[in-house]
Amino acid sequence: MNQLPESSLRIQTLGGFKVWLDAAEIEPGRWQREKALHLFQFFITTRRHGPLHKEEIINRLWPDLDSDEGDRDFKVALHAINKVLEPERKPRTTAKFIQRFDLTYALELSDIWLDADVFEQAVAAGNQAIPHNLESALAHHQQAVALYHGDYLPERRYEDWCSLERERLQVLALGSMTTLAELLVERSPLESIRLTQHVLAIDPVWENAYRTQMRAYLAQGNRPLALKTYRQCVAALEEELAIDPLPETKALYEEIVGIH
Repeated sequence: MNQLPESSLRIQTLGGFKVWLDAAEIEPGRWQREKALHLFQFFITTRRHGPLHKEEIINRLWPDLDSDEGDRDFKVALHAINKVLEPERKPRTTAKFIQRFDLTYALELSDIWLDADVFEQAVAAGNQAIPHNLESALAHHQQAVALYHGDYLPERRYEDWCSLERERLQVLALGSMTTLAELLVERSPLESIRLTQHVLAIDPVWENAYRTQMRAYLAQGNRPLALKTYRQCVAALEEELAIDPLPETKALYEEIVGIH
């Protein structure tokens, strides 16, 4: 990950959870309690929702606990988080990273570098640059792909509270990989093929990746593999969704068949 000294807290959520405080990685054992880790990851996941009431947080994280148990575990987990993130903070002073507003709580992002947010910003900047600055588009999408080490919070893949964020970021990642592959078809067809293979390993019905891969094989002069990619596309769409390829995919196939 990039060194960003202006942010005292750096968080990786893509492909595995890691936290750095003032450039030193926080070892997993320092969280002490699993619920503290759950609560902190919940605050990260809901960072754009505004402050959430304590009862809502408890109900979403630990729905099986009664109100007394939930209140107790919340307080203990929050204390553990603050102790890890601000070990030198004096008692009864305001927490820096987890802010409280009466009975609502939220993550304060102003001094946090979060890979998911930087990734999303890179995707947006790359898409915006495509019409007028190819090099900038390439650079931003390369940054996004480099940041996406894997699923969001894979440690919590069975938790409902982070499933939407995981799916949202995965869709952005597959789109960014495919866009980068499209931009590299003529410049680096081998890298374009590698990217589309990665996309299709994650989502075998991402049809745009098939078209891009077909073009990349054509750029290599490999018409048989371009046609094979089309057949793989047809088979995957039929098996997974029981649908035919889009007209633009069929048109590309017909164009390739017409090449002698």
